[in-house]
Amino acid sequence: MPTCYRHPDRETGLSCSECGRPICTECMTMAPVGIRCPEHSGNARKGTRGPRPIVQAQRQLGSTVAPVTKALIAINVAIYLVTAVQGNGINSPGGSLFGKMFLFGPYVDRGDWWRLITAAFLHANLIHIAFNMLALWWIGAPVEQYLGRARFLGLYFVSGLAGSAGALLQAPLAPTVGASGAIFGILGAMLILEWQATGRLGGNAMTLIVINLVFSFTFSGISWGGHVGGLFGGILATLAFARWGRGHAAYGRLGLGGALGLVVIAAASVAVAYLKVRGQA
Repeated sequence: MPTCYRHPDRETGLSCSECGRPICTECMTMAPVGIRCPEHSGNARKGTRGPRPIVQAQRQLGSTVAPVTKALIAINVAIYLVTAVQGNGINSPGGSLFGKMFLFGPYVDRGDWWRLITAAFLHANLIHIAFNMLALWWIGAPVEQYLGRARFLGLYFVSGLAGSAGALLQAPLAPTVGASGAIFGILGAMLILEWQATGRLGGNAMTLIVINLVFSFTFSGISWGGHVGGLFGGILATLAFARWGRGHAAYGRLGLGGALGLVVIAAASVAVAYLKVRGQA
């Protein structure tokens, strides 16, 4: 049973007809179009605990549980350690596992389709994984708090797939690794969440996106195609969670529309990758 978003200790089967957030009987307001939460009924003072903007959640990462984010970081670090042992040391991973997981167009064309997602769990060196895992924790933890575990996990994987598709579109013959596509997808989700919370796009999320895209296009050796692909994948997935503008992405359930959105984005990413690498094996 979900709990009221303003009173986490109260279980409820009710939800706002506008944004889908679970609400208790104290917080609900009956309206001609159904039950509404205080924010969508004009009674924002009702209850004791209001929703926090995404920018506020960023400042409270120390108290955020974020089990999926922690698990993803642990998996990335574990894989990095294995590839470091199999390779040439802590700053030069390699070996058999690395060889089976990195993204490379001709290998994908010959049937190694798992590389579209496994490449998102590989990193080229210590600085690469350190920056990516710091970004995953800093950005992923608050976004997971607002989307919930299931939707956040779906967001991460489809953004990773979209990032791989973008990387292949840019440079199908360049070996590519890194969680950056998935992290850019989380940034895309943060952008939509912030826009729905504040009504504007020029907030913290947009600033982070612009800065990172500038770095992506400025320095060589960075897969800007993977970053852009992951960003679009994350934006589309979060819009699907929000029922394409008919609801709010935060605090809702996955639902049929959100699940279908994830499937469509994943299928489109694989299709784009297939069309790009076909005949390169």
